[in-house]
Amino acid sequence: MKVKSTPSQAKTGGIFLRFAKHREGAGAIEFAIIFPLLVSLYLTSFELTMGFSVYKRATRAAGMISDIVSTQTKINKDYLATMKDVAAAIFVPYGTDGLKLRITGIQVDANQKATVAWSWDQVGGRPYSVGTPVDVPANLLSISNFVIHSELSVPHNLLMFMPTLVSENSTITIAKDYYFAKREGEPIVCGDC
Repeated sequence: MKVKSTPSQAKTGGIFLRFAKHREGAGAIEFAIIFPLLVSLYLTSFELTMGFSVYKRATRAAGMISDIVSTQTKINKDYLATMKDVAAAIFVPYGTDGLKLRITGIQVDANQKATVAWSWDQVGGRPYSVGTPVDVPANLLSISNFVIHSELSVPHNLLMFMPTLVSENSTITIAKDYYFAKREGEPIVCGDC
């Protein structure tokens, strides 16, 4: 006994038969090959753009911290600890987990020799010994100048799809340092650094 098909079933079946016999699917195959590459290229570009944005914020934070500290005459560890909040405000919406911050006061003497006057890091330590010679940019080596040096680093996670075409998380450290000369007056004194 033969079962009769309805016109819609015959039409649907005909479409599938025609599709199965059709051998000109080069466009679909090209799309299937190129699409994953385009998606991975898009995601990688997005992640790199995010990395550049974090780098720009690290530069801005290091510069702003040096600028803020250079306007003071007397500071202490508690004041310097608030600079982590300044960095966190600049990094919004990105997180600052793992942020490392060092701020150093550098005195340039009459012989244009730069030495550490005081230093501080985010855990309240002293990363550099007082009196240690340091290098500063040549344009800041004017006589009896006081320079603030801020060093900031933050880890950033990147999801990269190339070159093995396998997604892989990698952490890079974005670091920036910035020198800022005291605008006028006496050197900045840190009482407990």
